[in-house]
Amino acid sequence: MSHPRTDLAALEIVELEAALESRGVERFHARQLYRWIYKRGVTDVDRMTDLSRTDRETIKNEFIISTPKVVADDRSVDGTRKFALELADGRRIESVFIPDTPSMTFCISTQIGCAMACGFCLTGKMGLVRNLTAGEIAGQVRVLAAATDLLDHPFNIVLMGMGEPLHNYDNTMKALRMLNDERGLAVSPKRVTLSTVGVLPALERLATEPLMPNLAISLHATTEDQRDALVPVNRKYGLQDILEAARKFPLKRRNRITFEYVLLRGVNDTPEDARRLVRLLGNIRCKVNLIPLNEAAGISFERPPDARIDKFAEILANAGLRVSVRKSRGRDIRAACGQLIVEGAQKSPAQRAAALL
Repeated sequence: MSHPRTDLAALEIVELEAALESRGVERFHARQLYRWIYKRGVTDVDRMTDLSRTDRETIKNEFIISTPKVVADDRSVDGTRKFALELADGRRIESVFIPDTPSMTFCISTQIGCAMACGFCLTGKMGLVRNLTAGEIAGQVRVLAAATDLLDHPFNIVLMGMGEPLHNYDNTMKALRMLNDERGLAVSPKRVTLSTVGVLPALERLATEPLMPNLAISLHATTEDQRDALVPVNRKYGLQDILEAARKFPLKRRNRITFEYVLLRGVNDTPEDARRLVRLLGNIRCKVNLIPLNEAAGISFERPPDARIDKFAEILANAGLRVSVRKSRGRDIRAACGQLIVEGAQKSPAQRAAALL
């Protein structure tokens, strides 16, 4: 009985070495394979010319190299590109390339759908279909880097696409280690930002990681009741608990935690909310990223007027907080924050329900 072939694109270098050795291929070839797959974007084993013909045949017979398939590449008037990617099981995800931000940035998904059900996010309307594997998470970066001619150039990664990264902790962190490997894309953790609504104890576990990305916490509210309504997971991991974890989070010199705050008209955008936010964050080394809501069918909230947004930001800045207002990118192709939702042929029950809203 034949055994299933191992996916080389889902392995860290040590795992790859062991897998090759168990099939009679020298361990050092793992480094060559990593360079071909990640640095050169090559997955056709016959093109890996520094491997012997015998080793190439063994690898073709014993392994696969799975790569998400681009099925759509939508381009915004502002240069943003949204990629619909099909996975090996036919499921689809979305990833976004955001140029000149000021660096080139890939917005990557960690799940198909999301279980967090935040009221202002279309992805949450899908529910959670499944976690992505480490290979599928890293594979998005490989595909986008190749499609944008950035395999040999620096870029940033934000884990802010579909899904909650800390809800898929092990696969997310494994993918970051694979992307960080010097024989591949060598993406420094300084160039990676992980965005979370604050899933404890995974956030506390992240604080112990030797390879630690930049941290962004999606706050969106200034009281427990308000956050319960907007971010349902707050009923389990409360606002004060998340802020306490943030206070304890180890930060390198000059680093800051980013707190993301989606502004919703008449809900969390008042001067009182701004002043409460100042008090909540007063003793945390941080910056605040204000995100005016990206309106979409199926989301019952509205974007505040510009004057309201400016007033909120002014209160924070006058209190000494570092604050920025995120410029929406890719809204015309529904690639902006909170707008990613897959509407392919294979829909979950939650997706079908969302389509009716």
